[in-house]
Amino acid sequence: MARPAATPETRSVRLLKVGEQVRHVISELLTRQMVHDEVLSAHSVSVTEVRMSPDLRHATVFVKPLLGADEELVLKALRTNTAFFQKEVAGKLRLKYAARIKFLPDESFDEASRIDALLADPKVKRDLSDD
Repeated sequence: MARPAATPETRSVRLLKVGEQVRHVISELLTRQMVHDEVLSAHSVSVTEVRMSPDLRHATVFVKPLLGADEELVLKALRTNTAFFQKEVAGKLRLKYAARIKFLPDESFDEASRIDALLADPKVKRDLSDD
C-alpha cells in the first residue's frame, strides 16, 4: 500500500528544522551575493521553503524571484550553481550526508492569487453574502 504524501503536519520536527537551516544558508548566500553569477546578482530571490527527504539526502528548494520576473532565467542560474550551494550547505550544517539540492519554482503565490481572483468574482460574492 502506498504511503500518503507528506504534509507539513506529518513531517518530523527534525526534517522541518534541517529544512529551515538549509533555507537560511541558501538565503544568506543569495543575499550576500556569494554566488558569482550575473543573473543571481541582478535579481532578488526569495527562498520560500525547503523540503527535506526523510533520510536528509535530498532537499527540494522552492524559490521565487522578486515579482516573479525572469523566473526561468533565475531557475536556470540556480540549477547551474547547484554544486556550489550543496558544498556550502554541507560545510555549514555538518550533517552526515551532503544533501542533493533541487530548485523548483514556488507556485503557492500564483495559487493564492488565483483563489483571491475567484473569491472576488461577483457571483461568488453574491453566494457568500449573508442576505
